[in-house]
Amino acid sequence: MLNPLDGSSHRLLHAWKLALLRFAVTQDECDRLNVAALAAELDRLGGRRTADETFHFFRRSSSQLCAAISGQLQNAADILDRFCKQIEAPRLRLAFAAAVGITHSDSAPSQARRPQRNPDLFRGLPARGSASL
Repeated sequence: MLNPLDGSSHRLLHAWKLALLRFAVTQDECDRLNVAALAAELDRLGGRRTADETFHFFRRSSSQLCAAISGQLQNAADILDRFCKQIEAPRLRLAFAAAVGITHSDSAPSQARRPQRNPDLFRGLPARGSASL
């Protein structure tokens, strides 16, 4: 498993998410290959479990996400929505949601009612044009 305190792992994970965003925007094969390369590097950092079994989480996830982005899966919307909710950086989450066409976002700021404006708030103050300097 990746060490959460390791700065290089954190940067690599962020680069993987950005690569997925780029693929979502371009859907270009070279961007998909970049996602796969970053996923392989993340899996390599995950270490080996046994002699024949390597960690494949990021490669499997990348393959599934790229297929969902390309519209090749029936449950693509659910996969993309689930991934989007796992992105902790709000700007990246909103950008990814926009790129894949997710219209609702639970990260949007709440629309609290604004207090009613007091009509007497500026009573007694001179008008802009009539102020003398």
